[in-house]
Amino acid sequence: MNLRPFLLPFLLTLGLAACGGPEPDAHAHGEGGDDHAEAETEPAKGAHSGRLLSEGPYTVELAIFEDGAPPEYRAWLYKDGEPLPPTAGELSVVLTRLGDITDTHTFTPKEDYLLGSLEVYEPHSFDVAVTARIDGQALTWSFPSYEGRTTIPAAVATDAGIEVAPAGPGVIRDEHDVQGLLTPIEGRHARVVARFPGPVKAVRVGLGDTVRAGQALATVESNVSLSDYAVTAPLGGTVLARNVAVGDLAGEQPLFEIADLSALWVDLHLFGADAQHITPGLPVEVTRLSDGVSARTTLDRVLPGTATASQSTVARATVDNADGRWRPGAAVRARVTVAEQSVDLMVPLAALQRFRDWDVVFVRFGDDYEIRPLELGRRDGVNVEVLSGLKAGDPVVVGQSYIVKADIEKSGASHDH
Repeated sequence: MNLRPFLLPFLLTLGLAACGGPEPDAHAHGEGGDDHAEAETEPAKGAHSGRLLSEGPYTVELAIFEDGAPPEYRAWLYKDGEPLPPTAGELSVVLTRLGDITDTHTFTPKEDYLLGSLEVYEPHSFDVAVTARIDGQALTWSFPSYEGRTTIPAAVATDAGIEVAPAGPGVIRDEHDVQGLLTPIEGRHARVVARFPGPVKAVRVGLGDTVRAGQALATVESNVSLSDYAVTAPLGGTVLARNVAVGDLAGEQPLFEIADLSALWVDLHLFGADAQHITPGLPVEVTRLSDGVSARTTLDRVLPGTATASQSTVARATVDNADGRWRPGAAVRARVTVAEQSVDLMVPLAALQRFRDWDVVFVRFGDDYEIRPLELGRRDGVNVEVLSGLKAGDPVVVGQSYIVKADIEKSGASHDH
């Protein structure tokens, strides 16, 4: 089916609705038909539910048989409407699939029919060319037989945000999602107290100010010497707390809290089996909840104790804070990679859709899109291994795949074999 640009808003709406909609009906066992909305007249069927191909007095009934066996072609020969023995003729079928893949099926007599030499693997979507010779008469037929296929012009696909990328090798990760909390690094955090008690004569910095080591923070009059002295910063960093004002009496309580926030600790809380699998040295991706920005780092250590309140084990990593947007006390989520396994072929999880009872992706050739049923293996939170159904380099829809599914279902995804 050919879409026009003005159909795009309707297509997007339909795509969203189709994500949870019904699956198309299972296909019949005859050969022929297509999936366009403006379907042609239903082809004539024979006694074995196969498509009837006729020329003069001769007829070939061609069907895909898949009852309890891998799909295979079977054919029956007729002359003037009467069955002929399978030895009365010769037959070959050439299937041309999307991507210029051709399968040539030759036939041999078996019982009362001719049996194709190859499995007719899914999807059953191809252009069919049939060549027969009966009683010395050469006969040819050709017809399209499409399923799970649609056509979307390039401009419409671009406007809809459909993205395509080649399938290829990659890494599947055994990942554990955990929660964490940002804290200042020990040794880079200080609570500043007065050296001698006395009234505060001046306060020189405020909350959030950046200070350097040795910078004066306040002036206090000593009760001992009755002379003024400066309270200085023991390290460079940010003023996290200011607990003093002019006229207050400086004593044993901290006047200021300062921390170097150029890097922070992220303490990850591990429960149950996670505490057994997660060890120092593992890579971890930490994500800010405020804006979704992530940073990659490595677990430095797993602390020996158990948090009393939560009964969790704490794993600690260091995160760079060059942009100053990681804030102490903020909650984060983290994904720890426990193991990595290289795979020969994988696709993003976002590319997967359900079609009938298959997990499928859609491949694109030109403006044509078609399903590819997959056998899947290991997966992580982003990608899934492909065991069969694709080959490296196949152009797979990885963005907005539900739009392609919606258009295939709208146009009619199944056909009579």
